[in-house]
Amino acid sequence: MAAASTISVVYPHMNSLGGDNFWLISDGGVPIGIDACGAVASSVDRDFYRDKGFDSIPSRGPLAANTVAGAVSGWQTALDISREWGGTLPISRLFEDAVYYAHNGFPVTVTQHVNTVQKLRELKSIPGFAETFLIEGGAPPVGMIFKNPRLGDILEILAKVGLDTFYRGELAKALAADLARAGCPVAIGDLMEHRSLRVTPLEVTLTPGTVYNMPPPTQGLASLLILAIFDQLDCPSAESFEFVHGIVEATKKAFQVRDEHVTDPAYMNVDPNEFLEQSMIRTMASTINMLNAGASDTNSNAGDTVWLGVIDGQGRAVSFIQSIYWEFGSGVVLQDSGVVWQNRGTYLSLDAAARNPITPRRKPFHTIQPALARLNDGSTMVYGTMGGEGQPQTQAAVFARHVMFGQELQAAVTAPRWLLGRTWGAPKSNLRIENRFNPMVTNALAEAGHDLELVEPFNEIMGHAGAIVRDQTGLFMGAADPRCDGVVAAF
Repeated sequence: MAAASTISVVYPHMNSLGGDNFWLISDGGVPIGIDACGAVASSVDRDFYRDKGFDSIPSRGPLAANTVAGAVSGWQTALDISREWGGTLPISRLFEDAVYYAHNGFPVTVTQHVNTVQKLRELKSIPGFAETFLIEGGAPPVGMIFKNPRLGDILEILAKVGLDTFYRGELAKALAADLARAGCPVAIGDLMEHRSLRVTPLEVTLTPGTVYNMPPPTQGLASLLILAIFDQLDCPSAESFEFVHGIVEATKKAFQVRDEHVTDPAYMNVDPNEFLEQSMIRTMASTINMLNAGASDTNSNAGDTVWLGVIDGQGRAVSFIQSIYWEFGSGVVLQDSGVVWQNRGTYLSLDAAARNPITPRRKPFHTIQPALARLNDGSTMVYGTMGGEGQPQTQAAVFARHVMFGQELQAAVTAPRWLLGRTWGAPKSNLRIENRFNPMVTNALAEAGHDLELVEPFNEIMGHAGAIVRDQTGLFMGAADPRCDGVVAAF
């Protein structure tokens, strides 16, 4: 909670109290999952947009802020679990650093500056954005001290009154008034109805151990399927053609399942665990041609997200991911609170026949999902990344490199990666791959029929991965991605 609240202040282009989050929390056994995903406002359906002349859901602005923000409810459920395990730190202490940086400021990061410059034209006229994020109409320079004292005040209220006031107290009424003033459809009734959920994680047993991830509405199923299918394939090393080709082909199979079935679990007619049965996994693996590329048609989804992992000296572990979807979310910054509201609901569709159509109180599909593994040697691993469609692919690459092929953890995160998917507006999917790979590998991929696009080294589209491992002796290893501002910290 301390890290999650602080990152919401100091990385405001990627995180906010106005987003959603998902948790895996373990004290040594099967993790507890927390689904803190907000649903579509009760007043919003296809006609809501069609009556306003839209043929698709706006990606920015007040009408893109169409779902409840679940993040604070996730913090509350995590705190409840902590209390059950004997945790005693008060919220005021957990929020202390976040409040300090909101009131006193922090240096603007390179990514905040770059994202502000790149998105300035589409965001500057959205309610609250310019007043909060711009200096004299432009992006604040890197290193400038940036403050959001309104957000610090809200965090202090939450610490004093309790987190539930965000949904069912005086703060909720103030937020609802703020949302209405900005023209957003989320109302006080929507906030009051929201609850985060404790859920049973999905799990799959691999040769080196058991891996856990979140159930729908996240794409956690796809992440587990990629690893499970790849575990069935014959791959000589993490530097080979077979390594990239095998994971890419496993990704295609996993995304087919995801795209056909994963949505709000209340609307699913299949149990996602069925796809994780060994017979199903073997069948999918048997259809992969290890010499030639199969067909692919997947749509890459942009996302600006933060993954955080923590393991303590007793082995209690958290894998956590929090997001406002696109950079700066909807772009709406609430006038009185300084909260940036997400645009996660823009993933939904106005097509009633779509897998994820927009309907009142429906949870949107989420690309974000944290991963946690219990390995046969007694180690615990938490790992994850931002990056929309790339998240399960990056998770698979990092896990496979470190756990299956024994690469040192930082080397596994730093190693060159790839992204299978369709860029915005492109007619087809392709395989973007960092040019740091051995040319023998990229040439072999091209010869196998992959539609390759070489990109520059350490490209940010490959995600911002991180991982922590605690082995059976209590030794810690940590890794942060050189593609981002993340770090490994220990105390």
